[in-house]
Amino acid sequence: MIIAYSIFFLTILSYFACLWKIFQKAGKPSWAGFVPIYNFIVWIRLIDKPWWWIIILIVPGVNFVLLGAMHVELVRAFGMRSMKDYLLAIFLPFAPIGMIAFKDDHKFIGLPDFKKEKKGRGREWAEAIVFAVIAATIIRTFTIEAFTIPTPSMEKSLLVGDYLFVSKLSYGPRLPMTPLTFPFTHHTIPLINTKSYVEWQKLPYLRLPGLGEVERYDATVFNFPEGDTVVVNAQESSYYQLSRQFGRENMMKERFLTGQGRMAETGGITVRPLDKKENYIKRTLGLPGEEISVVNRRVHINGEQIRRPEGVQFIYDVYAKSPLSVEVLQEKYDIYITESERQFYAMNRFYRMPLTDREKEIIEGMSSVDSVAIELKRPQADLHIFPNHPSYSWTEDNFGPLWIPKAGETIDLTLTNLPLYRRAIDVYENNDLDVVEGKIIINGSETSSYTFKQDYYFLMGDNRHNSADSRFWGFVPFDHIVGKAVFIWFSKDPETGIRWSRLFSLVGDE
Repeated sequence: MIIAYSIFFLTILSYFACLWKIFQKAGKPSWAGFVPIYNFIVWIRLIDKPWWWIIILIVPGVNFVLLGAMHVELVRAFGMRSMKDYLLAIFLPFAPIGMIAFKDDHKFIGLPDFKKEKKGRGREWAEAIVFAVIAATIIRTFTIEAFTIPTPSMEKSLLVGDYLFVSKLSYGPRLPMTPLTFPFTHHTIPLINTKSYVEWQKLPYLRLPGLGEVERYDATVFNFPEGDTVVVNAQESSYYQLSRQFGRENMMKERFLTGQGRMAETGGITVRPLDKKENYIKRTLGLPGEEISVVNRRVHINGEQIRRPEGVQFIYDVYAKSPLSVEVLQEKYDIYITESERQFYAMNRFYRMPLTDREKEIIEGMSSVDSVAIELKRPQADLHIFPNHPSYSWTEDNFGPLWIPKAGETIDLTLTNLPLYRRAIDVYENNDLDVVEGKIIINGSETSSYTFKQDYYFLMGDNRHNSADSRFWGFVPFDHIVGKAVFIWFSKDPETGIRWSRLFSLVGDE
């Protein structure tokens, strides 16, 4: 990290210390080397590149790739054309910049005329790779990005193995906040299993205008709000939930004792910036300023029941007189019974399976079925339901009512409702919040109200009894929103192979 900081600052210093001399050698006004932005325009002209390169230099992440190419072109224009020179220009640019500025044997000779001089195969490949990386990064940052569905929390609307295109234009593309990232990775480099980004270069949150706003029933991709702290060997779980279950001090150790009395290795605890938190996908149900509640599994907004998308399913206990026909259920009704469910039936004489309303009616109508009963959800001792506080005994099936914060709106803060909004005020909006002798202190001042700075949303998975969503960890801030899932371009079942019927299908609100 210290080396990276050193290279960065030495490179910046070399621009101001050397560009004036480089420009003078190339017949350009030396004073231009001291003028921010204009010095890069002169640099681009010097290496005979199009004017729009200056626009790409503004794009976080992409600009560092392009800057590396500009370093290479600059040293080539001064006769440094060996592989060693190119590597220095990319990884230690301050060194060749200083050399061409102050060593007399480096004179400006311009770039080769490739109309007369054929490019080498290595250079052709290098230029093609750089162009591909820049183009793909711009597309991923500003338009669409490919995602995959890793868990069954959105079944049956979206299935494990679905590959999606997510539109970032729908809500407005969010500029990278940690722009120095290994290309085409999120937070981890595959195979070597190490961070794919560095944090010494950070940018503030900024979102460009979008085509619309987040709407109810959108399949929305977002950064997991509680993903700022992660247990490396349990990245699919919330660190905060694990801490409530096993104790924070226990989780900070290399190994911890689970609820089953077994020892497990944490793999370490890592902290991630906002845009490198894990990507989740859920369905938006509650919008800013609304009051949401779940009553007997039915979602209500401002006291009114809203429609339930067709893909929503709950876990039912199916008591059958004899084993159900797996082939008939799958081929005729698209109801799939896993091998574990068949074994569960053999041991317990009933199935426990997720079903939509339509599938429940089909199962109930079968002569081989005695009854179908819902799996009731009750308050848990480990406080795993939001706001994870003993004053609230909500469940997945009966939740709220809960008001969803909206930018610019003010609420009265009390010790009773503080657990509902504490993380939003303290973490998501970067305030210093504390309670001292029964008084709420925000940024050093006692207060009884708070005005929110951004919008928040309440999202739930369609597989309601198998989804870690806002019912467990609360609101999704707008600055965590990534985009809207719009298109399934490929789908593969882990067991049966390609799902041909799902290829090139749109993601709807069902």
